[in-house]
Amino acid sequence: MSTTISIADKAPWLQEPLLQKLLAALSVDGEGARIVGGAVRNTLLGQEVSDLDIATTCVPDETVRRAQAAGFKTIPTGISHGTVTVVADKRPFEVTTLRADMETDGRHASVAFGRDWQVDAERRDFTINALYVEADGTIVDLVGGLADIESRTLRFIGDAEHRIREDYLRILRFFRFFAWYGHGRPESEGLKACARLKDGLAQLSSERVWAELKKMLAAPDPSRALLWMRQAGVLTAILPESEKWGIDTIHGLVKTEKELGWNADPLLRLESVIPPHAERISDMAARLKLSNHERERLEAWSATIMPSPEISEAGFAKKLYRSDRQGMIDRLSLALVSARTEALNDNAAMMRAGHLSKLLEFAEHYEKPKFPVTGGYLVAAGLEKGPEVGKLQRALEDAWIDSGFILDRDALLARIPELTPKA
Repeated sequence: MSTTISIADKAPWLQEPLLQKLLAALSVDGEGARIVGGAVRNTLLGQEVSDLDIATTCVPDETVRRAQAAGFKTIPTGISHGTVTVVADKRPFEVTTLRADMETDGRHASVAFGRDWQVDAERRDFTINALYVEADGTIVDLVGGLADIESRTLRFIGDAEHRIREDYLRILRFFRFFAWYGHGRPESEGLKACARLKDGLAQLSSERVWAELKKMLAAPDPSRALLWMRQAGVLTAILPESEKWGIDTIHGLVKTEKELGWNADPLLRLESVIPPHAERISDMAARLKLSNHERERLEAWSATIMPSPEISEAGFAKKLYRSDRQGMIDRLSLALVSARTEALNDNAAMMRAGHLSKLLEFAEHYEKPKFPVTGGYLVAAGLEKGPEVGKLQRALEDAWIDSGFILDRDALLARIPELTPKA
């Protein structure tokens, strides 16, 4: 039996004329259409709504015909699985025909189109993702999602183990959605099923694993989800680098983010739960198929050497010139998190946290000065092209750094005789 309430007064997005026009076009002559999933869930939770997904009884060809007749552009993005992207004034809506899974292999499913809203709801993953809303704002709840929204419980629809065997990605989605929307501890049957079936994660592509992990790490506070992932053996399965390193730092990181107004940074959070070991990071980046930017940032972090606690601002400027700036920022950020955590019971750590804060602020606003002497200037000064020019240039750069970046080009060129080996 369904339970219905209205969110008409909570969903300004529902009043958009083009959305209403599309819903109307899909809802005449015995057919129906409803918004489903994240937009409904987030509205009920008072969170931002980005994408709008529509479920309809219209088969894909009929969806295309009706949408085009109403003046919309259509793109057959996943038409074999019932999904058509309808574009309204440059805004895309994913419109999917009601479906039932016929066969699954742990990742992909063959589907049959249908007209039964109950069957469509029961094939989805979690109760909070299977809520529908009519064009007038009336919510249709066929699987108990409203109660779970109220208690912030993430629950598989039906038998948790059966849902996971249909698609092993749902193990990671369980923890990702728990991080974003759950309270307390995860629902026990779902947690136990994830632990029992974690070996199925090996069937997933690396890209999908990293995409889910990164989305979870972007949650306001992913620390509880990471804890339960570790308890269930799921974290070790997808991120073995974290196994003997621990995840305690992320609690302090989230706390520091809130207190200092830092933005949630999935890569910094990843760095907080893995060791800064170059070889292991290289292996992890290859295994998870990280982007070049992500891999380079992690490698720079692992290669960056922390400055000594007593370093002066001038000394730090010299060190920063020879370092990767983002790698240094990441190192300082995590060191500051540790110092702030220890400072609760340690005055020395409090002093260290203050010093680290100043270094971090300096690094964040640092603009690398440009060395004023190029190889061309040295050749113009009479040196022959070759390896000696490079050696001399490096010697001049060292002298420039030692001066605190004060020496100008003329002063540096004047030092060529004393730095040039005598024949």
